Amino acid sequence: QVQLVESGGGLVQAGGSLRLSCAASGIIFSMHLMGWYRQAPGKERELVARITPGASTDYADSVKGRFTISRDNGKSTIYLQMNSLKPEDTAEYYCNAVHLRVGHDPNLGSWGQGTQVTVSS
Repeated sequence: QVQLVESGGGLVQAGGSLRLSCAASGIIFSMHLMGWYRQAPGKERELVARITPGASTDYADSVKGRFTISRDNGKSTIYLQMNSLKPEDTAEYYCNAVHLRVGHDPNLGSWGQGTQVTVSS
């Protein structure tokens, strides 16, 4: 049974930082593309950042230079370090895992329950 458990969300002032974590179980972590997605009220879920087993990364333009995704294969955990947060970063953040054999479509993988990030101006 796949489980992705996010933590680290909260309320922060603009310009502040947060670090999200996602602990995975029930998967062969080293065979999964891992990603962070977010969904703001009234908007579609969007990619924030993703990372391959080999630690290649991909970021949304809106977060480049501010957010850093990383993974610890020994702990089956990924992280999202978020710096210089802006009010427009306010959203529910979701962890995603998709097996490399399936491809890169997150909807073919598993989702966590989400963690709320709120950035006040």
